[in-house]
Amino acid sequence: MQYRGFIFGLIILLSSNFYGLAAQQATFHSYKIQEVASGLHFPWSLAFLPDGSLLVTERTGKLTRVSNGEVSAPITGLPTDIYVKGQGGLLEVVLHPNFASNQWVYISYAMGNDDKNALQVMRAKLIGNELVEQQVVFTVTPFKSTPVHFAGRMAFLPDNTLLITSGDGFDYREDAQRLNSLLGKIIRINDDGSVPTNNPFVTENPDSPSNYVFSYGHRNHQSLLFDSKRNVIFSNEHGPDGGDELNIIQAGVNYGWPVITQGLDYIGSRISPFTEYPNMQQPRLDWTPSIAPSGMAVHQGNLFSELNGDLLVSVLKFKEVRWLHMDGLNVVGQTSLFKELEQRIRDVRVHPDGSIYILTDSDQGKILRIIPSEN
Repeated sequence: MQYRGFIFGLIILLSSNFYGLAAQQATFHSYKIQEVASGLHFPWSLAFLPDGSLLVTERTGKLTRVSNGEVSAPITGLPTDIYVKGQGGLLEVVLHPNFASNQWVYISYAMGNDDKNALQVMRAKLIGNELVEQQVVFTVTPFKSTPVHFAGRMAFLPDNTLLITSGDGFDYREDAQRLNSLLGKIIRINDDGSVPTNNPFVTENPDSPSNYVFSYGHRNHQSLLFDSKRNVIFSNEHGPDGGDELNIIQAGVNYGWPVITQGLDYIGSRISPFTEYPNMQQPRLDWTPSIAPSGMAVHQGNLFSELNGDLLVSVLKFKEVRWLHMDGLNVVGQTSLFKELEQRIRDVRVHPDGSIYILTDSDQGKILRIIPSEN
């Protein structure tokens, strides 16, 4: 079903707050928007299956398969202790790089209760409409008592290790600087949940939380991807009131939160006197005021070739997808796309053919596909 059709010619680039990027013009293809599925309850992420169907998570605790516009009955075998409150619930689903032969899918979710909750990652084999051979491969510690800032994005690296974003828990922001806490970190595990021996903070103590830490000093990182062409890891991150970030993630690096930030606390007070500090990494791009970035994808494929190699960021606050124009590792401009939808955008993904899929964030959420208007 075609949702809406629109033609864009020249689109004004948004001026950036970082490196003083000036407004300019960029040509974007004319396109049309197709509705793939609707009636989803706060969809959070999707994954492309080899047979052409999609897996989609709903934060309220459902995993379904979408094929030819039809949404399946809920897939069985999910954890029974998913904690659905605040920002908690069923979060990311990703496929193992060898999914075609091993059927492993990885699912992140909040688990526990009001007094004791955490981000957890389970893997299971997807057989038909059922998850089997479930294994919990990672649990963030310490447990917390806030229903927010779980993070939960995941990405596989070429060596089949898995990166996981773990938020700071909001009331525990100082933990982002502590290597004995897994809050406010990017975690790296082997695909079976064990510790990679080349992680940057591995100790002789097998029970040390630092063994799992890949990078630290994070707040609430809402996307994570490995860009195979540039051989880098990108992540975006929610700041408080201001200070949203795009980062290039490197092993062992401290990204500064809460010691350095461009943002203020929500009541207007300063979180820190510092916007920079020795041995703390500056963001590649700062968004102040905040835009509330969520998902992110690097474009590839034949459709919309003008986007190839650029980043697409789904934006909650301004109800758009932000096209980040890249020159190598530098952002040289930004374009606002698909604002006519007037919907909060939770996630954006790029199909191998170059078409763009987005998830709208509501209790009647949709999967939308954007293709060139001539297709």
